[in-house]
Amino acid sequence: MKAIIVEDEFLAQEELKYLINAHSDIELAGCFDDGLDVLKYLQGNPVDAIFLDINIPSLDGVLLAQNLSKFAHRPYIVFITAYKEHAAEAFEIEAFDYILKPYHEARIVTMLQKLEAHHRRDRQPVGDHPSPARSSHSINLIKDERIIVTDINEIYYAAAQEKVTQVFTRREVFTMPMNITEFCSRLPEEFFFRCHRSYCVNLGKIREIVPWFNNTYILRLSDLPFEVPVSRSKVKAFRQLMRI
Repeated sequence: MKAIIVEDEFLAQEELKYLINAHSDIELAGCFDDGLDVLKYLQGNPVDAIFLDINIPSLDGVLLAQNLSKFAHRPYIVFITAYKEHAAEAFEIEAFDYILKPYHEARIVTMLQKLEAHHRRDRQPVGDHPSPARSSHSINLIKDERIIVTDINEIYYAAAQEKVTQVFTRREVFTMPMNITEFCSRLPEEFFFRCHRSYCVNLGKIREIVPWFNNTYILRLSDLPFEVPVSRSKVKAFRQLMRI
C-alpha cells in the first residue's frame, strides 16, 4: 500500500511519518507541503492513501480532496487537522477518517489498522468477496465531530430527527447532518428497509415481528429495547420482503 503525507508543518510531518513507519506496512512515497504540487504529482503517480492537512498553501485540503474524488483511482483520504469544524465537510467528501492534532498514538494506530484492512479487502478479486449476508461494507458516521468508519452490520436502525438523522448501533448513537432519505440512500437496499417515514431498519437485526394496530407491525430488535414501527404504507412491501 502506497501513501503520501501532505502537511506544511515540519514537526507534524515528521511525527506522522514516524508513526506510520512504526505501526504499519504502508510505503510512504513522499511528503508535500503544497496542494498544487500534490495535484500535479498525483496525475502521474497514483497512490492508495493520502494523509492530508486541511490548512496547506495554494490549494487547501478540502478543495484538493474534492478534486481527488473525481480521479479514476480514488485514494483513501485521511484528514489531519487542528480544527474540529471541518468534520462535516470531510464527511461529505467521504473521507476515510478525520484525525485531530495533537496526535494520539493509539488513535493513529487504530486508524492505520483499519486503513490497511480496508485496502486488503478492496484489492480482493470479485469472486473472493464475502457473500451479501456477511458483507463488510462500511459507512462513515459522525460523532463528536469525528468521522467513525463503521461496518454497516453494526447499524441497527436510523431515526429522523427534523433535519438530522440519528443512527443507532448496539452501544452508540451518531447524529448525521442530513435527512433520513439522504442517509438511507447511502445504505445497501439488500440489508436495510425504510419501514416508516421516520425510520430505517437493518433487516438482519429484527428479532420479532409483532402485529399492531390497523394491520401494521412493531419490530423488536436483537440486543436493543427500542421497538421500530412499520407504517401502513410500508406494510405490503414489508410482508413481501419478509415473506409473511
